[in-house]
Amino acid sequence: MTFKQALLLAAFCLLSITTHSATANYNVVPLPQSITMTKGKPFVLNESTAITCTTANELMQHNAHFLAEYIADVTGIKLAHTTTVPKGAGHILLTLDNKIAGKEAYRITVTQKQVTIAGSTAAGVFYGIQTLRKALPVATSNKAAAPVELPAVQIADAPLLPYRGMMLDCGRHFFPVSFVKRFIDMMVLHNMNAFHWHLSEDQGWRIEIKKYPKLMEVGAWRSGTVVGHNSDVDDHQPHGGFYTQEEIKQIVEYARQRHIEVIPEIDIPGHTKALLAAYPELGCTGGPYTVGHNWGVHHDVLCVGNERVYAVLQDIIDELNQVFPSAYFNIGGDEAPSTRWQQCKRCQDKAKEQGIDTKHLQQYFTKRMEQYINGKGKTMIGWDEILEGELAKSTIVLSRRYLSTWTKAAKAGHNVITCPGKYAYFDYYQAKNTLHEPQAIGGYLPVEQVYSFNPRPDTVSADITSRIIGVQGNLWTEYVPTTAQAEYMVLPRMAALAEVQWMPAARKNYTEFVERVTRLARLYDHYGYTYALHIWPERYNHNRADW
Repeated sequence: MTFKQALLLAAFCLLSITTHSATANYNVVPLPQSITMTKGKPFVLNESTAITCTTANELMQHNAHFLAEYIADVTGIKLAHTTTVPKGAGHILLTLDNKIAGKEAYRITVTQKQVTIAGSTAAGVFYGIQTLRKALPVATSNKAAAPVELPAVQIADAPLLPYRGMMLDCGRHFFPVSFVKRFIDMMVLHNMNAFHWHLSEDQGWRIEIKKYPKLMEVGAWRSGTVVGHNSDVDDHQPHGGFYTQEEIKQIVEYARQRHIEVIPEIDIPGHTKALLAAYPELGCTGGPYTVGHNWGVHHDVLCVGNERVYAVLQDIIDELNQVFPSAYFNIGGDEAPSTRWQQCKRCQDKAKEQGIDTKHLQQYFTKRMEQYINGKGKTMIGWDEILEGELAKSTIVLSRRYLSTWTKAAKAGHNVITCPGKYAYFDYYQAKNTLHEPQAIGGYLPVEQVYSFNPRPDTVSADITSRIIGVQGNLWTEYVPTTAQAEYMVLPRMAALAEVQWMPAARKNYTEFVERVTRLARLYDHYGYTYALHIWPERYNHNRADW
């Protein structure tokens, strides 16, 4: 080979690399149901491209704004968005098409002249936008934005499950509004649509209730936190905070524009020491109570024989209904020992009145809460324990246990959102060797195990699996005190969960997923997310050497 030929070959290779780096890749997370490459030249995305949305639909106009923002942020290419189809220049058309079946289904068609993202609803179009966003190459320099080629394609896609959730526990550790929005942004990137917001705990009450100011003055703050796994050592550092109703409205609206429903959880009748510290008359003993410093299950719970408790809870629900427009209200209902009830005269009298054993009073309490919540036009959600009583079939069971709870709930006529610990508890360790890991509650849940979860297994009858309406990941925060660690615990496990929620199990392939999530990690880097590296051993071992 001559020197001149070598130069030409080098130039060709450089051109090929440059072209490849500026070419979209539709193999994203979660992987669309159907990607059909078509004949024809690619669409060239550049500064002259416009985003067109001809409908006045408010959420569609938000979609156009978000798409322009995503493209500018990822590629550096700034696009105008218009309400009329431009003449001559290529454009990206966002459109509603009622022929597309499924509220969150979408179609993407790319030709040389136009990119069309269509859905029967604005939500469907939004998920098409997410696919396009994740398909784009991420700019790695501050140089002038290079054009991006979008290969000709037809993509048809729809989610497997209607409910695709993540839970953030702000009761154990309080996180600022800015991080709650950032958490919602992470959910958006993974095609999730339900933000389960855990807002009360033994260790802190996190919502402004104007009728009961002591909840914020007393219940929102603890004077210290246990060090380690429930040792006798306390850090004596005050911790707390709460979200004002205006802040909650702001977060709810932020999520709504991004097609995410915010579902509040107020955990009752257990996990209520913070509430009792503020209003001790609501407990069986009358207190005094303190906001919890350590974790686990506490015997002090609400006095379910005290009528004042129901009046206060109804007031709280009424105020929260003003700021949470969600169709759902989560009462928790988990881990409520009956110890105090069995020693309490009012609870004993209530049990006698109802003709039940005192230890079964939670069934009465749950039914009463359900009736009030239903009367407000809401559907109640609760953890597995609510199944111990007879409930309306409309109530949804949030199951942290595996198949036994699913079967029991389904046979009772309830829909189920499943989040079993062995697949969906993101407070578990991500490595067997925990020496170089941030402290966690225990357990071991690697990305591959999350990915292996099948919410509708063939071994279970269809009458059971048809009741599985959703999958959710849970981030409990006993041992997650910082926003950086919160991100680390959920990423990239959230990506694995996204494919569980979106894709039929038969189409999943872990090896191919790792390739896709490797590209997604470029966006993690771009947005400055802190994430675990265990599925990339070379990166993980290199970083560990630096430690």
